[in-house]
Amino acid sequence: MDKNLLDAFFKPESVAVVGASTREGSVGHILVDNLRDGGFHGQIYPINPKAPEVQGFKAYPSLTAVGAPVDLAVICIPIQGVPEIIKECGQIGTKAAIIISAGGKEAGEEGLAIDQAIHEEALRAGVRYFGPNCMGLLCPGSHLNASFAAFSAKPGSLAFISQSGALGSAILGWATQNNIGFSHFISVGTMADLDFADLLDYLGSEISAKSILIYMEGMTSPRRFMSAARAVSRIKPIIISKSGRSEAGARAAASHTGAMAGLDEVYNAAFRRAGIIRVNTVRQLFDCAEALGKTQRPVGGNLGIITNAGGPGVMAIDALGSWGVEPATLGPETLAKLNEVLPHFWSHNNPVDILGDATHERYLQALQILLQAPELSGLVVILTHQAMTDPARVAQELVPEIKKYAKPVLAVWMGGEDVAEGVRLLNDGGVAVYETPEQAVDTFMAMYSYTRNLELLQQTPAQLPHELEVNHQQAQAYIQECLKRQSHVLSEIEAKAILAAYGIPVTPTISASSAQAAAQAASHLGYPVVMKIHSPQISHKTEVGGVKIGLKNEDDVKAAFDEITGAARLRAPEAQILGVTMQPMVRPVDFELIMGAKKDPQFGPVLLFGLGGIYAEVLKDASIALPPLNLMLAGRMMQRTRIYRLLQGYRNLPPADLEKLAEMLMRLSQLVTEFSEIVELDINPLFISEGQPLAGDARMVVEASPVPAPRHLILAPYPNQFVSDWMLEDGTPVKIRPMKPEDEPLVADFLAACSDETIYFRYFRRIRTWTHDMLIRFTQNDYDRELGLMAVGAPPGPEVMMGVSRLVTTSDRQDAEFALIVADAWHGKGLGSKLMERLIQVAREMGVKRLKGDVLSGNHPMLALMSKLGFVLSKDEGGETVRVEMTL
Repeated sequence: MDKNLLDAFFKPESVAVVGASTREGSVGHILVDNLRDGGFHGQIYPINPKAPEVQGFKAYPSLTAVGAPVDLAVICIPIQGVPEIIKECGQIGTKAAIIISAGGKEAGEEGLAIDQAIHEEALRAGVRYFGPNCMGLLCPGSHLNASFAAFSAKPGSLAFISQSGALGSAILGWATQNNIGFSHFISVGTMADLDFADLLDYLGSEISAKSILIYMEGMTSPRRFMSAARAVSRIKPIIISKSGRSEAGARAAASHTGAMAGLDEVYNAAFRRAGIIRVNTVRQLFDCAEALGKTQRPVGGNLGIITNAGGPGVMAIDALGSWGVEPATLGPETLAKLNEVLPHFWSHNNPVDILGDATHERYLQALQILLQAPELSGLVVILTHQAMTDPARVAQELVPEIKKYAKPVLAVWMGGEDVAEGVRLLNDGGVAVYETPEQAVDTFMAMYSYTRNLELLQQTPAQLPHELEVNHQQAQAYIQECLKRQSHVLSEIEAKAILAAYGIPVTPTISASSAQAAAQAASHLGYPVVMKIHSPQISHKTEVGGVKIGLKNEDDVKAAFDEITGAARLRAPEAQILGVTMQPMVRPVDFELIMGAKKDPQFGPVLLFGLGGIYAEVLKDASIALPPLNLMLAGRMMQRTRIYRLLQGYRNLPPADLEKLAEMLMRLSQLVTEFSEIVELDINPLFISEGQPLAGDARMVVEASPVPAPRHLILAPYPNQFVSDWMLEDGTPVKIRPMKPEDEPLVADFLAACSDETIYFRYFRRIRTWTHDMLIRFTQNDYDRELGLMAVGAPPGPEVMMGVSRLVTTSDRQDAEFALIVADAWHGKGLGSKLMERLIQVAREMGVKRLKGDVLSGNHPMLALMSKLGFVLSKDEGGETVRVEMTL
């Protein structure tokens, strides 16, 4: 999204109100009132064909009659007339509109048709719009109140986006009472055009917006949302309250994975991957935003609690328990220091109960000790109004001490009016203060989840000891054959064949259509064996008596065949019985796990890992993640389950090969990334035997997909299509490939090998030290909007990085900035020219229309290369840099 276009919404110089009214209480009347009373400095043009003026402003019969530029049109006429108004916007050059009018798709088929007509007209006219059915927006910094809200917004640093106009109006009233200010307050309505992704891109670069708060009911463009959110959450917090948690299992599928990966869990996975904080209530949105605005984020999750009453301390512990967290354990040194200053009967534990007669001195001493305790990541200080405790004096003493430390401290002052002065002193001192222990604990843990999510975004993943080798062609042949036969629900053998093609270890499996064939298969596999019913229609085999284990001889096998097939025909008469499958019995079995995937209509493939077997859906110990995965993400996915602790080894159970399990998750991720046809996939049970994973059973559903891989993902996978091979002019083999997070060590070595002049020509300044934060900015790219094409040595030479060309697109993908750097040892060998040629090629494939860059005027080799490649060069006014541009 062009930032200048959205400036027309938030920083307009003129606003027209289409549907302005002289009737008090009408939306058209309130809109003009709010613009005027909000102190808008620009021109206000009421559009009303029946009135000569509205609220003292000259009125015009139409937009075309205004005869002056209109930056923003706010439309509040009946929705049937909106397409014509959008057409008028195009005629007079107005590119921004807010459609207040209701009655679009939320009103049924007729409204949906009107929505479509508005959208088509907007495309023709080149108009972008918020709504329909929205409350409008407020931007206090621009003195803009283009809404029909009953309350104005105070200036502040919070940007709030609401999908509910009614809720937004209520929040404005609440915020006014609680002295909370906003940089932007936006009601998006049905998001028929502009949506969350557009706003995140815009607000991410708005200095006045320190935190972005969202009340969300649903998404319209998940891939664009994820791309924008992952970029913005690195620089400022995004906090979301998402409604609809109770619908978590509404779309449960036939598979275990489908049943366990409900919609709400998928939202959680998406938010976690994007670095977003999710909270349960709108109040928590503001609690969290207030704390992030007043204190540092916790670097760890170990919370210390100070209280002068036992009950509130227990409430804080219970709140931690709801997050699955125990209170931090105080170290011996901290306990000894507390013993020196606190009464003998203090709690001698965390929470630190300093007793009901605590004075301000006692609070201060306890605070000083705990702020210095290395085992604690943050504090919650609870005060209840008691005879010996002065709430205002305690606040007065604590504020200066809290400000000396980076460790976050959240206060809870309980007592209503009795503690009001203390609350005021804390607020004025920049300390976040809450009414209940639960609020403070939830806020601390939400802030810590943001820290964890950022770590996930910024951590450099380890390299696998070997490249993942898969047989894509073989898996493709199997899937296409099944689709050709219209076998959408694959048999166990078919599913295992596809898994095996991607290197996922499976139990040897043989199908048998008769008792004799089953006996021969068992003899080949070796006793004891397992027999299972072979039917695409029977997903849960044990439910129809379709599994027999521990068959020790031919008689057992023949008897089991008749028993299994007979039971299946009786209990599932509609199922096609193909016979049975035979496989060796896995012994010993330390654990039964589940690994799976399902295609969500909004989010694309979703991966699942957890406790498996017949109790998978009952115990529901599983975690959800979005592909693509690397080794680190796969490890985090396993760590979020309770079974993970046992997989590390427990009592007489040997540890599982966790690296092999993580590799299996990566292979599964790659499989569903490369085949959009996979709708559901279960590996259950996934046996752990003597530490090694093995797929005991598998089920897969495939359908022809209208979206080719990898466009079915909401996270752009590694762009293998941009990998190419080449040779330098001296014959040195080179691989040119997109950069990936694991390349951080290569990039660090490369930059260290560049001369000061090379660094200066690329970055326009001297850089002596390259930090992790700087390096991940190069290596951790959202391939939808940024790409580093690096040249690395190929065998027989070492894998050394030689150079890189970089492409960074605008959010609408129309324009892109580029840059180029080649290490000194590789100058003059044609590498810079090759990297730029490939980058131009890639930019075209990505749909970029204009390529731009800045070159220092003294960088003559680079300027010569730009001219040779066909860029247009133009010096800036100061003459220090040259702007180079190419239309693609």
